[in-house]
Amino acid sequence: MTRGNRYFRLALMMLTLLWGSMPTPSAATPMEEIKKTIDRALTILQDSKDAGETERARRRGMLRDVLSLQFDFKEMARMSLGTHWNRQPARQQEFVSIFTDFVENSYVSKMESLKDTKVLYLREYVDREFAQVDTKIVPNSGDGVPVHYKLHLIGGEWKIYDVVVENISLVENYRSQFNRILNIATFDDLLKKLQQKISARGS
Repeated sequence: MTRGNRYFRLALMMLTLLWGSMPTPSAATPMEEIKKTIDRALTILQDSKDAGETERARRRGMLRDVLSLQFDFKEMARMSLGTHWNRQPARQQEFVSIFTDFVENSYVSKMESLKDTKVLYLREYVDREFAQVDTKIVPNSGDGVPVHYKLHLIGGEWKIYDVVVENISLVENYRSQFNRILNIATFDDLLKKLQQKISARGS
């Protein structure tokens, strides 16, 4: 091998190593993800007309689509069920499906009240694959409500696994409620109660 060829191969190897060590484009920050989701929701709410049940159903469907992209409902379901999760290996997917409908329905109802409010994005904390984004919902009158989003990194994207409103964790609140039910009733009873709440909210 000639000296020129050796130099060429060495240069090619160095280029390959450098290229492999270059950082890949980073994912959106947790705060950017939260802001994007809330902005989409507010756009849907502001563009919608209060024109009866058909329009309301269409708007709710669009809001649920937005939530499904940002929330890790499987992880929320696992955490909310707590120690009972591992006791129901054959029915975990069934629970995740019903729990997702329940949370989406509940959260959409709350989002609909944000139409005339302002959202302040205060700060974000990132610790490796976990993050928290602090926001405040400011109504036209009255005090603002602090809302903290807890996220983790899944497949290169930040997904919400808990929401803390005025120091009350959504996941911990559900876990407490579900545990009380399962201490005196069956797993089927819990699923039935969730489905009844979904129906009552007009899902």
